[in-house]
Amino acid sequence: MGEVTTSLQRPVTNTGRSKLVRHVDSFEIQPPTPPSHNGVPRSAWARARRRVSRWHRPYTVALLLLDFAAVVLADWFAQEAFGQARAGFYKAQEDPTWFYTVAFLLLPLGWVVILWGNRAYDRRYLGLGPDEFKRAIRGGVSVAATVSFIAFATKTDLSRWTVGFALLGALVLILLGRLTARFVLHTVRSRAGHAGHRMVLVGTLPEALEVYTAVTRNPSAGLVPVAIHITDGYAAARGIETPVPVYAGRDVLALVREVGGDTIAVCGSASAEPGELRRLAWQLEGSGVDLVVAPQLTDIAGPRVHIRPIEGLPLLHVEEPTLSGPALLIKNLMDRVAAGLGLLVLAPVFAAIALAIRISDPGPVFFRQPRVGHEGRTFRVWKFRTMYVDAEERLAGLVDQNETDGMLFKMKQDPRVFPVGNFLRASSLDELPQLINVLWGEMSLVGPRPLPADDGDFLGDVRRRLLVRPGMTGLWQVSGRSDLSWDEAVRLDLYYVDNWSLAYDLSILWRTVGVVLARKGAY
Repeated sequence: MGEVTTSLQRPVTNTGRSKLVRHVDSFEIQPPTPPSHNGVPRSAWARARRRVSRWHRPYTVALLLLDFAAVVLADWFAQEAFGQARAGFYKAQEDPTWFYTVAFLLLPLGWVVILWGNRAYDRRYLGLGPDEFKRAIRGGVSVAATVSFIAFATKTDLSRWTVGFALLGALVLILLGRLTARFVLHTVRSRAGHAGHRMVLVGTLPEALEVYTAVTRNPSAGLVPVAIHITDGYAAARGIETPVPVYAGRDVLALVREVGGDTIAVCGSASAEPGELRRLAWQLEGSGVDLVVAPQLTDIAGPRVHIRPIEGLPLLHVEEPTLSGPALLIKNLMDRVAAGLGLLVLAPVFAAIALAIRISDPGPVFFRQPRVGHEGRTFRVWKFRTMYVDAEERLAGLVDQNETDGMLFKMKQDPRVFPVGNFLRASSLDELPQLINVLWGEMSLVGPRPLPADDGDFLGDVRRRLLVRPGMTGLWQVSGRSDLSWDEAVRLDLYYVDNWSLAYDLSILWRTVGVVLARKGAY
């Protein structure tokens, strides 16, 4: 337990991701230090150009090299695979220098330049979210259009198969390279705590703690709060437990430098005071410190949020969730086709599992339980039976050993589960028969988890998860599964309902593979 003060002396604390709880007992209020300038004192040419946070510089260089190498490799494969690779390059057979220059130097450089122009190397999009990959794909389309225009303008007769293979192959390798780089970056952030942003949260204590909780849920995001500067007076925080040191009455920029921060996050109502946020932005000019604003708008995905400036006032426009339309039709079609193919391909696996269950414990192979589905409709979910046939009768004697809160009963060492059932649960193979529910339209491949129907009607916010069909996998499953609390599971389900998209579904399906192989939270 560390002691926190707001004197000029720097408190001795662990500024990493430590969850040590500190009590705010006393504050020594210092007069605010005058700001270094008010936006006018020096020329833009004299400003410091180096940012305090510089992890993105070597990361960007690595991406440049990976992208360049990906295009060179794709061009080499295209040349080796097709005999018409040099078509259109005059005298290429006698002197292939020009062809090699275009294929292995100019075209890769063109890729890098166009990716740069599409801001695929912008530090704000690196390491988190889909924007980095969207910009890379947009750059690939631009490269294809540029090559087509140049070939048309110069009347160069190029091999269509070669060009198509080279461009598509380059884009695939670029995306794979960035996935690999992101995995390495997330590993460094999660294990070593490096390559992140050290944030000072500015606002009222409840707002700052809410932002702290949000940004620390995912260590791979690289956002590490190291201090809180409260704007509602030291008395508001007296005696309250806080995970990082709390300060009051200090110059924010001086505080950031004192605690070794590189980012100021203005939380909630702290950004609503007229002129204060603008003056803070002026004060940070040339300091190398980033400024971000965290509005009181949580669990809303980026694609739904747009900034629309009106007469100098940036309005945050939040679009409605997309719960219908062509995207939903495509999702339904994808579910049915994938479920049908999955049932055909996995038929031998189903037969082997059914035999193992019958040998382990005589009784039915499948377990069918009523669950609540889309718009409150009840259906029976298909699962491989993993418990002894008298499991329901034995449940009453185990209720007090429930290891989770909420509407589901969970035990890591449930005596009602037979050995083969333990394996089926750990590997998630017991969920495969739910492909039948997907084929019948009762479930989806991705969605909120289906909850039992014998606990009565859902109340409050929980009912909102019934706006979409329940899924075989979902955001809850790839974020911790049974290790999560009920409130956190509901929050994730509601986040999915409000922000779902086809790209998000594909991302969850991809993450499900890793979660299933790691057997995380499955019991």
